[in-house]
Amino acid sequence: MTYDSNNIFARILRGEIPCGKVYEDEFALAFHDINPQAPVHILVIPKGAYVSMNDFSARASEAEIAGLIRALGKVAEMAGVAADGWRALSNVGANGHQEVPHLHFHIFGGRRLGAMIGKADH
Repeated sequence: MTYDSNNIFARILRGEIPCGKVYEDEFALAFHDINPQAPVHILVIPKGAYVSMNDFSARASEAEIAGLIRALGKVAEMAGVAADGWRALSNVGANGHQEVPHLHFHIFGGRRLGAMIGKADH
């Protein structure tokens, strides 16, 4: 998957599309998902043009990596799910069901989330 500078998250970062902003700093932007899958469902994206975690881990600076990871924790705390538990999920590539070619993490919380995924078919 190649980076598409017109993907929805790139457009949100440029201010072309509004979002329900939760948190922003120099490294990351967090906003409410428009189709929530849990009582708390927030997307956290890096501000740089990174397709996936593979791309980000290979090319991002140490400051960008630390900034994104810290943003995940800050957002969970701000959303009120840090004490009871939450899940961070990043889909990567076709088999991971990544739909937008910009690295993003989903933060889910606000209820018991159940098992991570179903059993694998062999």
